[in-house]
Amino acid sequence: MTGSVTVQPYLTVGDLARASGVAPSAVRFYEAHGLLTSERTAGNQRRFREPDVCRTKVIGVAQRVGLSIAEIRALFAELPAVPAPADWGHLTGRLMAEANHRMQQLRHVLDDIASSEKLCELQPANRTS
Repeated sequence: MTGSVTVQPYLTVGDLARASGVAPSAVRFYEAHGLLTSERTAGNQRRFREPDVCRTKVIGVAQRVGLSIAEIRALFAELPAVPAPADWGHLTGRLMAEANHRMQQLRHVLDDIASSEKLCELQPANRTS
């Protein structure tokens, strides 16, 4: 046996979960919904690559913004197979714009709630901005 260390290019579900700060069940959920892609070993075990750590963390940020799994999948569909820093920067801009839009919508809701109208008499919101 030599003293060399074998670097494992693949991550298990547990490795990916620990590295990205999510539960292993979240990794499996993301994969089942097409947000992550694994390769299978000869023993049919899932293996992920190092870039999936970043992708998993971005999924968490997008969920905190309030995006649905379908919306996150659509965002990721715009990314190339191997995203460059500029691609991640563009995605960051999209998430920031979406977060700002959702905050603006919530401000409108707060304004409606704080008005002198009874809640049951408020008109349905038709605001798009």
